[in-house]
Amino acid sequence: MTRRELDAAGITDPGLRADYSRCRQLNARHGRTYFLATRLLPLERRTAVHALYGFARWADDIVDDLDRRLTPDERDLLLKRLEEDLAHALRTGGGDEPVVRAVADTAERYAIDVELFADFLASMRADLTVTDYPTYAALRAYMHGSAAVIGLQMLPVLGTVVPREEAAPHAAALGVAFQLTNFLRDVGEDLDRGRVYLPADLLAAHGVDRELLEWSRRSGRRDPRIRAALVAAEALTRDVYRDAEPGIAMLDPRVRPCIRTAFTLYGGILDAIARHDYTVLHRRAVVPRRRRAATAAAGVLKVARARRHAPQEQERQEQERQERQRGRERLGPGRRGPDGRERKGSDHG
Repeated sequence: MTRRELDAAGITDPGLRADYSRCRQLNARHGRTYFLATRLLPLERRTAVHALYGFARWADDIVDDLDRRLTPDERDLLLKRLEEDLAHALRTGGGDEPVVRAVADTAERYAIDVELFADFLASMRADLTVTDYPTYAALRAYMHGSAAVIGLQMLPVLGTVVPREEAAPHAAALGVAFQLTNFLRDVGEDLDRGRVYLPADLLAAHGVDRELLEWSRRSGRRDPRIRAALVAAEALTRDVYRDAEPGIAMLDPRVRPCIRTAFTLYGGILDAIARHDYTVLHRRAVVPRRRRAATAAAGVLKVARARRHAPQEQERQEQERQERQRGRERLGPGRRGPDGRERKGSDHG
């Protein structure tokens, strides 16, 4: 964590500064795309994003246990300890783990709904026992906790120019889009861990099941049915990106370049998958370094432009807010607005 980021965020306690620095290290090491986009945020908001990512990564590493040294029961115990540590930290500000102390501080600073953390940990626990999902609806229920809540946790940190509840569905969709992208990219690696995240109904529609995926992974051979299923999964994922995209314009102008960059880079993973003809069972699709650099450079220019126009934008938003308020006052009880609907004097929306 750079000193400037910590200072800008008003984090002065030496121990807490070290906790946030640990979260930043996790983000830099494991979340290349995410970390690159975070560098485009205003200084004072980066620490909170690192804390949210660091906590999520810590829990994810417990569940995945890439070295396979722990039994499911041992991982379940570690997850329960993390859950207890977080509950204690949210109540008292303490906590045993650096990532827990940092994320609890972030939750307090930004008034993040603590139920979102409970939903996240519930999905992490599901990964200890659930190895596949029969339908897309079942997968979406899992992704509420594993992905959608990440977008919802981020909203108070990023800030919005509309009521937060208006932006929330798009933020949740963006979290889901990013995770669906990861699922598609990591089909082979997840299969090695015994998991298939692509819904069974989508696979079955193209004549694919776990056995066929395992055969392809093991033999290195391809099958047109698998390719067709992966093309369908890509199309489904792009639909979710389309649901998410309108939310970018609802964010604070100073953070839009960051989220737009993440949106573009994650979408670039889908492009890479298609460019490699959907061989995700045999190779990992990555965004070329040159494209990553070009996207980041474009983001830097947008950040500079947003900072120049920030005061005028804030003034415009305040004027619009006041106009909406005056409009509601003029309508009064029982009056009708431009859409023809009856508006009541107590209407706030």
